[in-house]
Amino acid sequence: MALPWLRIIDGLLGATDMVRLVRGRSAETAREAIDRPAAHGLEARLAGVVVAALKEAFDRDHQRLEIERQRLDEERLRADRAMRLELLRQSGDREIGRLRLLAAVAAGAFLASLFLVTRIVGGTMAARTWCGLGWLLLVSALAASFSAQGAVARRLTDLDARSTVVEVTTSGAGTAALWLVVLGLASLALGVLLA
Repeated sequence: MALPWLRIIDGLLGATDMVRLVRGRSAETAREAIDRPAAHGLEARLAGVVVAALKEAFDRDHQRLEIERQRLDEERLRADRAMRLELLRQSGDREIGRLRLLAAVAAGAFLASLFLVTRIVGGTMAARTWCGLGWLLLVSALAASFSAQGAVARRLTDLDARSTVVEVTTSGAGTAALWLVVLGLASLALGVLLA
């Protein structure tokens, strides 16, 4: 069996290098050992200061992010509230437009029926009664429409976050105006047919 001569020589050379290294640096290492506790304490204090500064910066950033998040939430809520109020206002405007159309139909039917007065006056008593009832219903529809427009306009001025579309647009006078127009037109038609 052959001896691994190269490994033995390499190990001896490595050991001699280690001895030289330790002897040459022994004076340096003694000086470093004396200076190291002071340097280590200074480094520890500097590290503590850096860590405290970083922690403070992170805390400031966290607080700033929280404030921005709260501000964004408030702006989102404000925008949602404004959008909701705008939709309520638009619903109220549409209802007022519908009520104005009913008033125009009632006024137009009343004025158009006045052109038939000569035919109605010469007709039977039943024809005159039905026409008179139709005129009364159309005038009542006109009044109900104006009353409902005023009610919707008042509700639009008193809008708040709790208002609903039904509260703003629904009124008894508005519903009555529609049916009064229908009944008035039917009554006028019956009166003209009987004349």
